[in-house]
Amino acid sequence: MSAEMDALVANATSKLEALEAALYGLKQVRGQFTTDDGAVSVEVNSDGALVGLSLSEAVTSMAPSDVGQLIIWACRQASENAGAQRSKVVATLNESFAPATSDANGSVGGGPDSA
Repeated sequence: MSAEMDALVANATSKLEALEAALYGLKQVRGQFTTDDGAVSVEVNSDGALVGLSLSEAVTSMAPSDVGQLIIWACRQASENAGAQRSKVVATLNESFAPATSDANGSVGGGPDSA
């Protein structure tokens, strides 16, 4: 019975560590995008909120509405980048919670009443 309990504790600890790693990874997500001409560079956090904006001198020759649209477009691209990063973190977490491979009898570690 002790070996089963040790395995259960080890499994729970492993899942907790995976969850903590995912939470840390989500906090580290940053989406970045720079327009081809380098006029606008943006950085967004994991929620898609703008945390960095750089404009080159080239924007001074553009209409303000065009600059605004370029900033919004760059933010959208950076948010998509951040979303892709978030998806990778969540996929890694999901893999860590996937059922273990079964043994020769098809058992994965007992039934619901085995504890």
